[in-house]
Amino acid sequence: MADLDALRLRFTRALEAARAPGGGPDPAPYADNLLARWQEPQRHYHTVAHLTAVLDHVDTLERYAADPDVVRLAAWFHDAVYLPERSENEERSARLAERALPEAGLPDAKTAEVARLVRLTVGHDPAPDDADGQVLCDADLAILAAPPSAYAVYTAGIHEEYHFVPNDAFRDGRSAVLRQLLGLPRLFHTPYGRERWEATARYNLSSELEMLST
Repeated sequence: MADLDALRLRFTRALEAARAPGGGPDPAPYADNLLARWQEPQRHYHTVAHLTAVLDHVDTLERYAADPDVVRLAAWFHDAVYLPERSENEERSARLAERALPEAGLPDAKTAEVARLVRLTVGHDPAPDDADGQVLCDADLAILAAPPSAYAVYTAGIHEEYHFVPNDAFRDGRSAVLRQLLGLPRLFHTPYGRERWEATARYNLSSELEMLST
């Protein structure tokens, strides 16, 4: 079970570090709203456990980021809106950030950067000079390099989120996603991600694709 109090504290620290001098309103209601979203019943992989993992990976990669606290806020918002049957989750999550963060005291430029980062998670293909985008995308995809047991839990969670899709259609759709990921020149963009995660992730993706093809 995720430690919700610890997560609230992590949100508060990131927001207070990123927002304008003089602060703003109490971060707690914003954290609680986001945590309620991350605990919605349709989620089986995109849960507070995924949020916690992404935040942990951002901590691991923060030395590569230009503004680690903005990346942390983007992690909080990147799947804040998540309905498996809808295709515009990232866009709706970015718009949520654009509404909530100025009210919470974040400067406009940083709000725009959070929203840009959230939208970047559609394709996970940041530019070579996009340090913050590389950190967020690597943190989000780090699950692909998980050990076999954790990777199996991840794929089971994804399948459960799409329980309303017939098995053959899910198999075809998931296979297309795997091929798209394997077709990227690289899955990970930070030096740490390339060294520690790339080979294992490609092995996991290829193994899953092979299993779906049999």
